[in-house]
Amino acid sequence: MQGDRILNILPRSVRMILKKKISDFECLQEIRLRTQKPLLLIYNGEEVVAERVRGEPYIVTKEDLRELVDYVSSYSLYAYEQEMKQGFITVEGGHRVGVAGQVIIEAGKVKNIKHISSVNVRMSHEVIGCGDRVFPYITRQKGLYHTLIISPPRCGKTTLLRDMIRQISDGNLYLKGKSVGVVDERSEIGGCYMGVAQNELGIRTDILDCCPKAEGMIMLIRSMGPEVIAVDEIGTEEDVHAVEYAMHCGCRLIATVHGQSVEELKRKPVFERLIQEKRFERYILLGNQTRVGEIFGIYDSNEACLYRRNALEKRIC
Repeated sequence: MQGDRILNILPRSVRMILKKKISDFECLQEIRLRTQKPLLLIYNGEEVVAERVRGEPYIVTKEDLRELVDYVSSYSLYAYEQEMKQGFITVEGGHRVGVAGQVIIEAGKVKNIKHISSVNVRMSHEVIGCGDRVFPYITRQKGLYHTLIISPPRCGKTTLLRDMIRQISDGNLYLKGKSVGVVDERSEIGGCYMGVAQNELGIRTDILDCCPKAEGMIMLIRSMGPEVIAVDEIGTEEDVHAVEYAMHCGCRLIATVHGQSVEELKRKPVFERLIQEKRFERYILLGNQTRVGEIFGIYDSNEACLYRRNALEKRIC
């Protein structure tokens, strides 16, 4: 099913190559098409140059990009103008198609993108149960700690966050089900398509799709009364203020951020105070040194290590 949904939006020539080259679409993370450049794949955390024949890379054409955009937009790119302002379109299955090209500006703001020269198809991966390992460390007496997931790109942070949301919402051995508010600014967590989440986020979860994180957190608190708020990739001063506001309102926070370590975050002014004031009570550090989705370590607010990676553990995401 995953493979079929991806193949259906690809140009015919690219589709034929992937059918021959890809044995497991669950391991395919990205498909990058750039005009007059080799077709690149991110497969199981590694970049692969897709070949037409052995030793000869497939070169993406303008026609390939035009065909892909036609399929993604159902031959009506104008109908997707709102999505194009953000630089991507979400398709069935929660997969995100990012685009780059000539930007159209109106009244100082992005109105649309034309003459598309690059496309990045990012696959949405749902791994039910990949969050099992973290719950003994982020819960106590049926309660949930404020938790920050720290991860470099393509290390499975959104996949982990998604499953954590599902388990918090439905409940598990460590806590009863809680109402969860998700601010899904880039449609990556729920993967909403036509207003419906394509990924399983639990029975007590409310989603604000395509909404700025800072504004969305405050909106959810005022309108939905969540016990837990989950957001992906916080990074601005506004995001941090909204996180603090939510914490002061009694919400538990689960968030992700790009980074290599807690020490690295300390060197960023926007996060320095959050860490010094111990706003987050747990830090989960991800990596992909040997496989995508490794949990390198889990730390408390004092940066004491509660869990360290075992090289023999199975891949989680």
